[in-house]
Amino acid sequence: MSDTKGDRPTAAAGRSRTVLVSFLGAIVRKMGNWMPIAGTVELLTEAGLDAPSVRTAVFRLKKRGWLVSESREGMRGYALTPAALEALAAGDEVIWHARQPADLGDGWCFVNFSVPESSRALRHRLTAHLTALGFGNIGSAVWIAPARMLPAAQHAIAELDLTGQCAIFVGDYVAGQDLSTMVRGGWDLDEIDRRYREFIGEYAAETDRLAEAAVIEGRRAFVTYLAVVDHWRKLPFRDPGLPREVLAQDWSGPAAVQLFERMVTILEGRALAHAAPYWSAQPRTTGKADSGDALQQTS
Repeated sequence: MSDTKGDRPTAAAGRSRTVLVSFLGAIVRKMGNWMPIAGTVELLTEAGLDAPSVRTAVFRLKKRGWLVSESREGMRGYALTPAALEALAAGDEVIWHARQPADLGDGWCFVNFSVPESSRALRHRLTAHLTALGFGNIGSAVWIAPARMLPAAQHAIAELDLTGQCAIFVGDYVAGQDLSTMVRGGWDLDEIDRRYREFIGEYAAETDRLAEAAVIEGRRAFVTYLAVVDHWRKLPFRDPGLPREVLAQDWSGPAAVQLFERMVTILEGRALAHAAPYWSAQPRTTGKADSGDALQQTS
């Protein structure tokens, strides 16, 4: 039996790290790829984190090579490194442009690899890479994804220097086991669908309320926007964008994508407007409702 109290610091640290990464991608890059540490702590405290956890998360990302110390206008802060910008940009292609269903006629990409037991850690890294790209496992060391994932698979395999130990094929599925059955064996589609439905259940009513509101207070916009982005960004990576023909008729992915895009349209400009004064050395004014109207069209 686990010690629930003992698990809390670890869970809090994990949440602080994911929220900070979401903050870097959704806010900091639009503020010139730099953040003031004091303002960042204050903003993320508004979002429900505690200051020590934020500072620890910043320190860990600095050690990871994502942040470098840099002061601006007399304010201590951190700039995003090229490594961070590259990683965030790679994630954008999935997070902000959710995978559309593949065309069944384009075929499939198959990856088979043979990595010796002595290189188990490397093998695990490869399977983690393929899973993150949306590949499903349909047999011993056999992975499959829509054919459009070929370049990404080749890049991931080359990065690990495993090209000589992998075989990659692209082609049609001709006959044999029912395709939909095979797909369900390769991906946990029920779990992916459940997570989409969970997202819809959590934010659909709030989106309607925000859409109908005459005024949206800036802090509320910022906190809700960051929460939505942080929740959403984990979901598209699990979805391989399979052809509609192999998905259930009530697949909830498209509805979840529409809801996310609607929330971004409503909240992004207001969230950025609320965050902007924290990047200034000048005293901030507070209490202005709907301060994001001027940045409503910010993208």
